[in-house]
Amino acid sequence: MNMNNQNFFTALLLVCISVFSHAQEDDDEYLVFNDRNNVVHGVYLGLNFALGEINDKDSYMGGIKVAYVANQKFEVGFAGNFLYSEQNAFNSQNGFNEDLIGGYGGLHLEPIFFSKSAVNLAFPILIGGGAVGYVNKDTIDRDEDINFTEDDVALLFVLEPGISALFNINRYLQLEAGVKYRFSNKIDLFESPVNRINGFSAGIGIKVGVFNMGRNRYKKNL
Repeated sequence: MNMNNQNFFTALLLVCISVFSHAQEDDDEYLVFNDRNNVVHGVYLGLNFALGEINDKDSYMGGIKVAYVANQKFEVGFAGNFLYSEQNAFNSQNGFNEDLIGGYGGLHLEPIFFSKSAVNLAFPILIGGGAVGYVNKDTIDRDEDINFTEDDVALLFVLEPGISALFNINRYLQLEAGVKYRFSNKIDLFESPVNRINGFSAGIGIKVGVFNMGRNRYKKNL
């Protein structure tokens, strides 16, 4: 082997070593994975509104939830709901116009099916607790302060399963619509016409976040 060939192979070897070292540095900077075999992570903040009935009276619910989404197939997080029910109940001290007001929250779990489609099917469930009490509607209309005592409030255990359709608008936005049924323990309030806050509700919601943070450097569609 003459000197020119030896110099050429030496230079080629140095180039290969340099390229290999640079490739290793690149692998440290990127997470390379097969989309089908790895978990795609996501997180979001959600707001929802619903209408329903408690003791055959119109009721209104609003809620917020924060959740982690695993592989676009399962959610786990926290959900909290506020409720107002137009009971127009009678109280011997305040007369009529007593409405039920309260809130509850707890663990949010939601398995998701058909997650790769534009529309998904989900089965959310909330397991938690809260409290409810009565407030005079005239007090609310006059914008007066509402003061509760321990005797005015009943503690709750709530189990609320449901079924929802999820509409994937883009990577950062999702809409939902569905129905739920709320189970609770018995309410122990003086002269209360409501024994439990059980009942159906139907509502809509919006989720804002990042639902597939696990993109790889080849930018494949997840």
